[in-house]
Amino acid sequence: MNIVVRVLAAAIALFVVALGVASEAESAPISILDTIKARGKVVCGVQDHAPGFSEVSPRGAWSGMDVEFCSALAAAIFGDRDAVKLLSLNASDRFKSLQDDEVDVLLGATAWTLTRDTELSARFVGTLYYDGQGFIIPRNHSIASVLELSGASICVLAGTSDETAISDYFGSRKMRYQLIQSDRWEDLVKTYSDGGCTVLTGDMTLLAFEKSRLASGADQMLLPELITKEPYGPAVRLGDDGWFAVVRWVMMALVAAEEMNISSSNVDTMKASPSHEVRRFLGLDADLGAPLGLPRDWAYQVVHDVGNYGEIFERTLGQSSSLKLDRGLNNLWSKGGLMYSAPFR
Repeated sequence: MNIVVRVLAAAIALFVVALGVASEAESAPISILDTIKARGKVVCGVQDHAPGFSEVSPRGAWSGMDVEFCSALAAAIFGDRDAVKLLSLNASDRFKSLQDDEVDVLLGATAWTLTRDTELSARFVGTLYYDGQGFIIPRNHSIASVLELSGASICVLAGTSDETAISDYFGSRKMRYQLIQSDRWEDLVKTYSDGGCTVLTGDMTLLAFEKSRLASGADQMLLPELITKEPYGPAVRLGDDGWFAVVRWVMMALVAAEEMNISSSNVDTMKASPSHEVRRFLGLDADLGAPLGLPRDWAYQVVHDVGNYGEIFERTLGQSSSLKLDRGLNNLWSKGGLMYSAPFR
């Protein structure tokens, strides 16, 4: 009788454990990557007027570095760069949209800061573009450095961090300056173009955009120094490490491809490369997709459909774009920049 009781008790215990496991499985949250796969599109939060990063034409065509990064995510997941949905967000509600699951990844030339990375339920994956506060000045002033601007009048948006940065930078160097302030950027640009101030200050990409629009653009120059750091990059919701890893390694793949001289024009021929590093990256000698929940050839698809980081930069911000920015800090580490990929091993 005791044996029967013990067997029955063991059976009941096993049933309870099995029931608990099933219950846990049912309550386990669905990953963002699984949601994206079921939906058939990756949803990216962007701005509709961030020159060089995300812009939409009157015909509804999107362009910019952030747009292409979203396409790279789609290529990695689906093998189709067009499997994307771009959602235009206002600066005031972009992080709420991320928190509320309206977007899978937040872009839109959003700078990585401590507050955003700790208080807004977001995690920045890395730096896709190193921007910062710079200066534009007429060429006929014959000034080649910010350090030559002592005594200059500076057009700056009132009450912004740009104003604070000028105070810190010029004050610490005991350089004299005069601020010409306005609450409207358009008014500052007009004041500068009319000769009402020596220089105009703002993020370098924004200054490059204004230079491209000025009738006297060829007569203007961007000074080489940045006086602040504005690292732009993708942010994801806090709590899904798997999706964080996917976004991070897609970004790494763009840079790694450029480091290995793999481009959209030669990626097919590079499959015959004797380099184990190249073959591993392209999914031939190893399956680097399995740990990420991606296809084996995901990195190949990214480069095939979108290109490497250098190609994207050239189209959206570089010499083939209207902004015509130099690579600068965004060059590869081997060429004096800050861009490098962690090893694909």
